[in-house]
Amino acid sequence: MILVAGALLLAAGCKEKRVDNGVDLIKNPQSAQGYDDEEDMPVITFDNDYYDFGRLSAGESVSYGFHFRNTGKADLVISSCSATCGCTVASYPKERIAPGGDGYITVTFKSAGKSGQQFQEVTVVTNAQPARVKLKVSARVGS
Repeated sequence: MILVAGALLLAAGCKEKRVDNGVDLIKNPQSAQGYDDEEDMPVITFDNDYYDFGRLSAGESVSYGFHFRNTGKADLVISSCSATCGCTVASYPKERIAPGGDGYITVTFKSAGKSGQQFQEVTVVTNAQPARVKLKVSARVGS
């Protein structure tokens, strides 16, 4: 009797919890045989994936918008953008990008506490294939 009651309590506590951020689950067409070519997938295409801020004064904060377009056949969802260092942050569209639509990922580099040549990367995670794309920025801080 006690085991039955415990099992019922456990089952009641295991209700599916869903985080609703307005985005459906991302379908990944990767299989043991490789990519599923029949799947209509989004494709994130950047005008460029590297930007050089040039020379900066110590303490200066600069930003650049990486322009992209969804050249695929399904809605593009950007789930995150993460930088290699706390001195670099990225902002990105949170809404779906329809096929043919475009947008910007804005990367901000803060040179406080930095000197010399700096190279930073931002990893963009999407529902496209490949799922991860790296954007790169550089700057020369100081003289």
